[in-house]
Amino acid sequence: MTAPAVSIRLAGTEDAAAVAPLFDAYRQFYDQPADPAGAGRFVLERLARQESEILIACDAEGWILGFCQLYPTFCSVEAKPIFRLYDLFVLPAHRRAGVGRCLLQAAEALARQRGKARMDLTTARSNHAAQALYESLGWKRDDVFLAYSRSLGG
Repeated sequence: MTAPAVSIRLAGTEDAAAVAPLFDAYRQFYDQPADPAGAGRFVLERLARQESEILIACDAEGWILGFCQLYPTFCSVEAKPIFRLYDLFVLPAHRRAGVGRCLLQAAEALARQRGKARMDLTTARSNHAAQALYESLGWKRDDVFLAYSRSLGG
């Protein structure tokens, strides 16, 4: 199944309130408590401060079906700029219709346009549907490096 009626565009600060519920749902997917107000603040701050780029997938009527958020950063080893694709979320009713694929392809096009050397992402080991999508688009799983994190209690 494909998503021919889906259009992808960059979100602006005027889109923050519409993106926030999807961002909140994304966080809940990863076992975080619902926080609509916090989600709204976070999305608006990222856009207002130009700290991330958010691509949104809209249907023919302009309803947002999904989004992905890209953070500009650098790869020290390659000494080049990259994008960290941190968030990708499609509303459950629109999954398996090509929306996620369209968002990923648009993210890649934006990365090339912005002169990024590559894009990185992580996903839950249990998120097999996402892994299949990434691999179908040529993403390579890293079997060399381990990822670590440390909470700083903030």
